Amino acid sequence: MYQFTIKANESFRWWDRKEKVCCLETDTSAFYHAAYCGGGNWKQDGTIENLICTLKNDRTPYLDRVLSKTCSRLEEILSEDLPQISRIYNTRFTVCVVPRAKHENHYAPNQLLFRNTVSNYVRRTNMFEDGTHNIIRHTDTITTHSARSGNGGNGSMPYKGITTNTCNISNIQGKNILLIDDLYTKHICIDEDAIQALYDKGARSVVFYSVGKTVSMSNY
Repeated sequence: MYQFTIKANESFRWWDRKEKVCCLETDTSAFYHAAYCGGGNWKQDGTIENLICTLKNDRTPYLDRVLSKTCSRLEEILSEDLPQISRIYNTRFTVCVVPRAKHENHYAPNQLLFRNTVSNYVRRTNMFEDGTHNIIRHTDTITTHSARSGNGGNGSMPYKGITTNTCNISNIQGKNILLIDDLYTKHICIDEDAIQALYDKGARSVVFYSVGKTVSMSNY
């Protein structure tokens, strides 16, 4: 696991580099399990790219046995990393998950396995409170990982306040939140906006964790 800082003053949108969008008002401590390098790695079994793509389950339909194996691998990663974060801060976090881009009913159950695996792990341990359903998307947004190819679907590109405007957020007030996403990519601004939305709803603190972190020259 690796640590980094999400800088409030470095938020701008990848599709409009001329416009700085300060979605996040304070620097945020963050962690990730492994680098995400893209390319054809998503086709290679055992890679972080393959794990994330498989659990999205929207580019290529995966067999149940493949999905089950991938969920088990994700739980292994969570079991390795999340207790470390808890020990670092000596805090019993409420674990929340950044929702997928479309409204809740858009997805089949086997397309929500990332969140469900996080929830199953959290409920099996006494180290965390389960807040995995505290942020629920009710309005479509663009699917950013498909937007460059023109397959992002309905909804808006990320903007300041999109989380508050397109999600129901509940049971956050006064809590220490560990916010989890499958992939962090700098300058997309989705995770930054979600962090700020939690603060705006009264979270005491927010720490961010993603399974993968996109590595490219634009990240530095």
